[in-house]
Amino acid sequence: MNNIRKIPLEQLGYQFIEPAYLPEGQDEYYLRNLQNRSGINYRQLTAYEIEVLVRNRNTCDNWNNFLVSDAFNPELVKNCKFYGLVRIGKLEPYFLEYSQLKIAVGLYNSTIISCDFGDNVVVDNVNYLSHYIVGSEVIIVNVNELMTTPHAKFGNGVLKDGERESVRIWVELCNENAGRKVLPFNGMQAGDAWMWSKYRDDQPLLQKFQEFTEKRFDTKRGYYGKIGDRTVIKNCAIIKDVWIGSDAYLKGANKLKNLTINSQENAASQVGEGCELVNGIIGFGCRIFYGVKAVRFVLSNHSQLKYGARLIELFFGPQLYHQLLRSAKLPHFSGT
Repeated sequence: MNNIRKIPLEQLGYQFIEPAYLPEGQDEYYLRNLQNRSGINYRQLTAYEIEVLVRNRNTCDNWNNFLVSDAFNPELVKNCKFYGLVRIGKLEPYFLEYSQLKIAVGLYNSTIISCDFGDNVVVDNVNYLSHYIVGSEVIIVNVNELMTTPHAKFGNGVLKDGERESVRIWVELCNENAGRKVLPFNGMQAGDAWMWSKYRDDQPLLQKFQEFTEKRFDTKRGYYGKIGDRTVIKNCAIIKDVWIGSDAYLKGANKLKNLTINSQENAASQVGEGCELVNGIIGFGCRIFYGVKAVRFVLSNHSQLKYGARLIELFFGPQLYHQLLRSAKLPHFSGT
């Protein structure tokens, strides 16, 4: 039987971090406030702005928790439902254009739960947007689900406070019969994976590798997902627990879950139509298109996967090229 719980509506958007995992003297937004580096000064709405928002068919559980910048234009928010603490930067009467997609700045026809937005964003027809920090000039259009859970690890092989060892993500390399597993982490190099999988009889060394990995990441619960400046997300189905850098382009993906997608202005990453990616780290400047399916993986910078490639528990990088050629789990791939 599915465990469907009935919870009072006024709690929707709040208590993202369970009280048992909150440090003494902190509220549920303490990590969110550290993550939001936009520099925007938020204020409460004026009576006139609330009147305009209501006239435009917007609803909010508590307008006192709807914060905006001084350059906020309420006319550019229409037919949205807001829950929890929502903070919005400037909205100005422009449209954003990317690859012939032209769409007006503002928030339209969406359900938004406890999110921060930078300046001049586009959010249109997003059925469920929850617990994300969104950068400036971001376009998010026609997305079914875009959410972050309080125990999100974004593809890294670590545990959050209170989690069991059984939920930790490992990647089995080299041997399909297992025995050479490594912990994936953002920034992992081919040499890291090779040493970890090679020297299996050196237990002190393997223990140190695990300790090094765990020290790179905070075990606290409550980190929000992030979407970097100028990222475009359109026509995607499910995006859950995914950290996305700036200037990324996601279009038509079926499912993206528990990932870090590294991307920046001079090394933008793209994920295209029909892709399903789960439990992975994607390097800068990667291209993943046309029905790729990947589970438990690490992609080196500037790698390419296309045309129905299947990745199952692999580190994809130039130094492991010949290993990948021998893998029966990868019928097609392209890489640097």
